[in-house]
Amino acid sequence: MRLSAVQKFTMLDYPGKVACIAFTPGCNLRCSFCHNPEFVLPERIQKIQDSFISEETFFSFLKKRQSLLEGVVVSGGEPTVWKDLPLFLQKIKAMGFLVKLDTNGNHPAMLRDILKEGLADYVAMDVKTSLSEYQKLVGGTVKKENISESIDLLKNQSVPYEFRATLIKEHHSKAILDEMKQLLSGSARFFLQTFRPEQTLDAAFMNYHPFTREEMKDLVLFFGETIPEVGIRD
Repeated sequence: MRLSAVQKFTMLDYPGKVACIAFTPGCNLRCSFCHNPEFVLPERIQKIQDSFISEETFFSFLKKRQSLLEGVVVSGGEPTVWKDLPLFLQKIKAMGFLVKLDTNGNHPAMLRDILKEGLADYVAMDVKTSLSEYQKLVGGTVKKENISESIDLLKNQSVPYEFRATLIKEHHSKAILDEMKQLLSGSARFFLQTFRPEQTLDAAFMNYHPFTREEMKDLVLFFGETIPEVGIRD
């Protein structure tokens, strides 16, 4: 496993824990609004791969932080595209750290294996849009049945989890939001994220807009009708 970047400290990305973030390169989706294209597009990854961090260097860093950090967030890109991800998580766990996994849910078999082996203590899954609109927003590599399977998998696991969505005014219509509400009904928690158009994989999305703060508050109430914990992340 090689890492595209490491954030040495965060108190925001792992709920209730002091953690670091390990970013993996590459992704199996092409989300139009993605704000990290340098970690997603192969041609962009190739330009920065000389600066990637080796597994040996990362675990040397972790060893020095064992008394300071509680957890490690493994994010991307999309971590589940890497076959050696379970072994990587196993090594983190063996050092006494908790693991939070960020995923897009497009590889449910990998997610199931990780949960079965107890290699993740918290999972955050991005739910981009309604199932009917997924390919339009994130590209043809997504399988709607994979997204649905991952959602159901997390709903029926004892491991703490959250779903989250970056909401874009020009895309997330009332009909789409209604479908998302039905899809996520009965989930434990759901976080609405504010869209930031400063840098996007599809340049056209730099002209799109976030929902206002008041609109986001209304959506918290909307989703809160079927989900017990709903919040906003800026």
